[in-house]
Amino acid sequence: MRWKIFSTIALLMTGLNSCASVGPPTVARDRFDYITAISDSWRAQMLLNMVKLRYGDAPVFLDVASVITQTGVTGTVGVAGSWWQNPFSSFAGVTAQGTYGEKPTVTFLPMSGEKFARSLMTPIPPAAILNFLQGGYPVDVVLRLTVHSINGIRSRFGAGARARDADPDFYPLVEKLRNIQQSGEIGLRVKKTGDQAASFIVLGKKPNPAVEADREGVRKLLGLDPQANEFSVVYGSVAANDKEIAILSRSMLEILSDLASYIDVPATDVEQKRTFPSLPPELVNGAPVPPLMRILSSPQKPDDSFAAVPYRKEWYWIDDKDFASKKLFSFIMFLFTLTDTADKQGAPIITVPVG
Repeated sequence: MRWKIFSTIALLMTGLNSCASVGPPTVARDRFDYITAISDSWRAQMLLNMVKLRYGDAPVFLDVASVITQTGVTGTVGVAGSWWQNPFSSFAGVTAQGTYGEKPTVTFLPMSGEKFARSLMTPIPPAAILNFLQGGYPVDVVLRLTVHSINGIRSRFGAGARARDADPDFYPLVEKLRNIQQSGEIGLRVKKTGDQAASFIVLGKKPNPAVEADREGVRKLLGLDPQANEFSVVYGSVAANDKEIAILSRSMLEILSDLASYIDVPATDVEQKRTFPSLPPELVNGAPVPPLMRILSSPQKPDDSFAAVPYRKEWYWIDDKDFASKKLFSFIMFLFTLTDTADKQGAPIITVPVG
């Protein structure tokens, strides 16, 4: 009987000593799980703030600053037994207990005060807009989204008292710029003088009959020197001369407010003055201009959505099959990151233990 008890103890101790570490296998699993969770929550937060802006509610942003998770396994093993030789009787018992635990801690940074004003209300720098164009983003989409006007030619804006249709020259302008971009005959040049950097748009210097008419059209619409190919880019509504392009860019808050105007809100909310009505579609050559983004609504939660949030008694979502809206929504993240340049060390921190 003693041999049986000792054998049992030896087997248990061997099993415990041979257990593999639980730490490394969790890295691959937790990394992707947290990435997915943070990405989904960011999309939901952005969409919710757009819906809130449409209803005159204040946007609130909460950044995930850090995620710390602690994983561990604890266990106990107990052995008990007795043995008498005369009369022969014996008893042996083994107990074992183990627990697996994961304790994540999530740290949030609320956006407020100066950081809120800087991130949401500062206009996008014109140089950053040119960088997006240089990176291959469609010039027509970027300009519709990020600028109020180019050399006085105004784009559409759908929010509040400033709601308006685009000027008649705006869509012909962006169409010609798009044709030039697709031909590869538009470029960006940055010239540094000390700590100052000046940005220039280059409309191509080599002869190209396929886009020459578009280049001439762009110069004429913007009032540029018909003989020049390189133009400086500045922030503002009026150019100083015919070799300058003045871009009046939007802030992140204005961009979100404009996109909120595309939300398909319930007709009853408009009738009850809970929100403003949507602008009718713009027409160019008799055809409606496609909206930058389509955000749908219904009383029921959608089954197939890229992002979906509840607000009041309705659900608002972007269809997962609407690739154009999904791509533009993801582009908003790059713009938002571009404007978030504050040092996060001094911000107020909320740490929430989970589990």
